[in-house]
Amino acid sequence: MTIVGRILNKLHNGDLTASAVIPAAGSSRRMGGENKLLCEISGTPVIVHTLLAFEACPLIDEIIIVSREEDIVEFSHLCADYEIKKVTKVVKGGAVRSESVLSGLMEVRQGAKLVAIHDGARPLVTPDIIENTIVCASKYSAAAPAVSLKDTIKEASGDIILRTVSRDKLKAIQTPQVFDIELIKAALTGALRENHAITDDCEAVELLNMPVHLVQGSYQNIKITTPEDLLAAEAFLQGRED
Repeated sequence: MTIVGRILNKLHNGDLTASAVIPAAGSSRRMGGENKLLCEISGTPVIVHTLLAFEACPLIDEIIIVSREEDIVEFSHLCADYEIKKVTKVVKGGAVRSESVLSGLMEVRQGAKLVAIHDGARPLVTPDIIENTIVCASKYSAAAPAVSLKDTIKEASGDIILRTVSRDKLKAIQTPQVFDIELIKAALTGALRENHAITDDCEAVELLNMPVHLVQGSYQNIKITTPEDLLAAEAFLQGRED
C-alpha cells in the first residue's frame, strides 16, 4: 500500500489522530501588561476561540494547555464553562517557549505519535487547517501551514534600505506545527542544550537538518500581539458569520 493509501486508510478507520499542545504562557508585554489570551473577541476570550477550533477537529484527541502559573485556574474554569472536553491538563510553562512546549510534550498521553503545537494567541485557526497539517505530518514527520508574503520586503540598516529581497522563496509560517513526537522532543531538547534562541518549533527541527513540509495556511490565521490585532480578528470573525 502506498503512503497516501495508508493515510487514507487511517483516516477512514479513525486511527490518524494527534495530541495538541497549546503554549499560553507568554508575557503579553505588547498588550500593555493585559493578558491577551483573556481579551475578548466577539464576547469570547481569545484562548477559548483557539481551544474550540481544536475541540472541533476530529483528528485531535487531547489538548494540553501550557500556562503561566497564575492563569492555570482561570484557564481550567474557562474549559469547564465552554464545555471544552478534550483538554486533559493545564500545566505550568517555563522561562522560554521551548521549555514551555517541552513541559507540554511531557504530559502527552503515552503512545501518541503526532503532536500539534499551536500558539494560544492564534484564535482564528480552523479545524481544516489543523487537519490538513496533521495529514501532511503523518506522511513527512514535520509540517506547518504557511502563506505567501504580500508586502515588498527590504533589507535595511537603521533607516536606510540596503536592498530589495525577493519574495519568491519567502513564506510566513503559522501554527499549528505538527511533528512526530519523538522528533520534536529531540529537536527542542537539543536547541535548549545548545542555547539556540529559536522563534518557532520548526526552527528546532531545521537545526537537525530535517525537512519541514508546508501546507496552505490562511491570512486570517493571525497571532494576537497588539491591540490592533484584536480589532482585525474581530473583523475577520464577523466576516465569517455574515
